[in-house]
Amino acid sequence: MDAARLKQSWAVVAGHGDQVPLYFYSTLFLAHPETRQMFPTNMAGQRDRLVTALGHIVSNVDQVDRLVGFLQDLGADHRKFAVRAEHYPAVGEALVATLQHFLAEQWTDELAADWTAAYGLVAQVMTEAAQAAESVNPPWWVAEIVAHERRAFDVAVLTLRPQYLLPFTAGQSIGVSHPSVRSWRYYSPANAPRADGTLELHVRAAPGGAVSSRLVYGSAVGDRVHLAAPVGDRLVLRAAGSSDLLLLVSGTGWAPVKALVEQVAAEGSRRRVDLYVGARSRSELYDSDAIDKLASSYPWLTVSYVVGPDLNRPGEFVHAVDRALADGDWRSRHVFVCGSDEMVSHSVRALTQAGFHAGQVHHEGLGGQWYGPAWRTAVQQPTAGDTSGGGYR
Repeated sequence: MDAARLKQSWAVVAGHGDQVPLYFYSTLFLAHPETRQMFPTNMAGQRDRLVTALGHIVSNVDQVDRLVGFLQDLGADHRKFAVRAEHYPAVGEALVATLQHFLAEQWTDELAADWTAAYGLVAQVMTEAAQAAESVNPPWWVAEIVAHERRAFDVAVLTLRPQYLLPFTAGQSIGVSHPSVRSWRYYSPANAPRADGTLELHVRAAPGGAVSSRLVYGSAVGDRVHLAAPVGDRLVLRAAGSSDLLLLVSGTGWAPVKALVEQVAAEGSRRRVDLYVGARSRSELYDSDAIDKLASSYPWLTVSYVVGPDLNRPGEFVHAVDRALADGDWRSRHVFVCGSDEMVSHSVRALTQAGFHAGQVHHEGLGGQWYGPAWRTAVQQPTAGDTSGGGYR
C-alpha cells in the first residue's frame, strides 16, 4: 500500500468538491437501499462529514498509531447509527466506484489495490472496535424526559432519566437523538454525576437544527430520547490538577461549567474558583437563579456578570475574558472557556496574548458539534493561538 499514491489520488478526487459525496451516496443507496435508513433525511451535512473523514484518514495513513485510535473511536460510536459488520463491504464498493469515477483515466490497477487494502484495514479496525465496545456500553441508552422548562424562546432546560445508569465525567459530552430524527447532536450535561442518574441538558435551538429544534419546541415530559456514550476529555477537571480555576462562559456554554462547579463542590477541595458569565443583555442569562444559588452556597466561588455593550467600541459587547483580564492577573490558574465559536476564539486569543500557555487553557473543538468533541479534536487543524475550542449552542 503506497501512502504517497493514496494521498495524491485523494487530492485529485477531493478537488471535485460536493460532487464527490453526492456521487458516493447515490451509488451506495442505489446499490444497497437498505442503508438509506441509517442516514438523516437531510443529507447536506452528511456530505461534508464524508469528505472530512476521508481526508483525515488519508492524510494520516502513514501515522498508524494516531489513525488507529481515531478509527476505534469512530467504529465504537457508529453503533448508535445501527451500523453492523455486513454494512462495511457495501460502503467499500461505493467508495471504490466513486474514486474510479473521479480519477477517470488516472485510475490504475495499483490504485485499486491500494484503496482496497486501505479500506479493508479501516473496516477491520472499526468493526473490531465496535465488537469490543459491545461488552462495555450499549449502542445507546433510552431516557425519559422528566422535566422540560422553556427558559427563553429558543432555550430549554431538560432533565432526563436514563433507563440504565449512563456513566460520565463532568465536562464530557453525550450524544442525544430524538427517535423521530435520524441525527445526533452532542451536549454536555449541566450537572456532575448524580445518585439518581438523571442528566440536565441546556439546549438552544440552532437554525436548521433537527435535534435541537425538536428538543426545544417539540418535546415534553414523558417523551423518550436516545443517548450515546460520553466523549471528550478536554473540559474535565483532571486536566487542571488541583489548581485554582478561572471559568469563562457565555450562552449555554454555562452547562458544562455548571457541572465543573458541582464537581469541585463534591470533591471538597480548597480550590478558588472565579466565574465570569458574559451576555449581550440580561435576557440572555437564562440560568441566573442557579448561578446565584451556587455563589451563595460556596464561599470559594466568586461570580461576575459581564453584560451589555462595550462603550469604547460601538456595536460590540464586552467579552467575559476582557473583563477578567482587566480585573486581575490569573496566570497561576487553569482557565476553562465555554461558549459560541466566536466567544471561544476571542477568549483563547486574548489569553494567549496575555501570557497564558496552551496547557492552561481548556476548551472544546470549534464547530457545529455534528459529531462530538472527540471527532472535532481529531480532524481540526489548529490555528495560531487556538489549539481547539468549543461552542455549546
